[in-house]
Amino acid sequence: MDNPPSRQMEEPGGRGSPSDAGLGPRLERRFGRNRDSHFDARPLPTASLADLSLVRFEEEYLPGALEPEALAANQRTTRERLAAAKMIVAVDDPVPTVSGVVVLGRQPHDLLPGAYAQFLRVEGTEYGDPVADAEACRGPISKVVRRLDEKFSAHNRVAVDFLSAPVEIRRSTYPLDALGQLVRNAVMHRTYEDSTAPVHAYWFDDRVEIASPGGPYGAVTTDNFGAEGLVDYRNPNIAEAMRVLGLVQRFGFGIPAARRSLRDGGHPDLEFKVSASQVRCIVRARRTAP
Repeated sequence: MDNPPSRQMEEPGGRGSPSDAGLGPRLERRFGRNRDSHFDARPLPTASLADLSLVRFEEEYLPGALEPEALAANQRTTRERLAAAKMIVAVDDPVPTVSGVVVLGRQPHDLLPGAYAQFLRVEGTEYGDPVADAEACRGPISKVVRRLDEKFSAHNRVAVDFLSAPVEIRRSTYPLDALGQLVRNAVMHRTYEDSTAPVHAYWFDDRVEIASPGGPYGAVTTDNFGAEGLVDYRNPNIAEAMRVLGLVQRFGFGIPAARRSLRDGGHPDLEFKVSASQVRCIVRARRTAP
């Protein structure tokens, strides 16, 4: 579905070749624009427009960002729209940003080595136990998140109770909406600047662990992590793109919503192990029937 890479889409000299005329002033302008920006708005000098899927931008991103009437009336060029969405630095400097590569990249992990998620289904309760299923979930952020959703759904068993009520009762091992919220939270808030590790989603026999590279950010600290109503954004442009793509609906509600789903399903409360380099969330299996 994606447009094939084309040299016509790149600036002269390709990926910021040192032989480009006027490279010094152009880099100065580029980094001057982004010096005080969040990391996800900064350019990736090794990337070019050929690394982004313009089809994905036109068919997936823009319809979520603009109403159909506004989209039809909007006469901006594709580059102008990409710049407005912070997917490239600027119209006259169309180098993809970190968020552009994460959201629209054909192979984001080639440019950002940690831009993927690793799923493992472990047969046991300890690290080092046999692995029944493993997949590196790669691609743009929407594909990564939805592939993790699929893996969780495939491994989530449903028990049917015919005896304790007049109608059958179906109970899943874990509430998928809770796992989905936690995965989205991990992908949204991970660091791309300080780590090349992926997001990890490990499913053991007695728990699911979801680990996000990077510790708390901004107003969120190791002491107040998980407190309701408290939110800050390491990657505000990626967060907005996830909203536009329909991956999240309301910011700051992921952890409270997951806690509510787990509580309603009879699970222990979420556990967090928070350090300066990682946030690990632990979802325990249900102890007793709700």
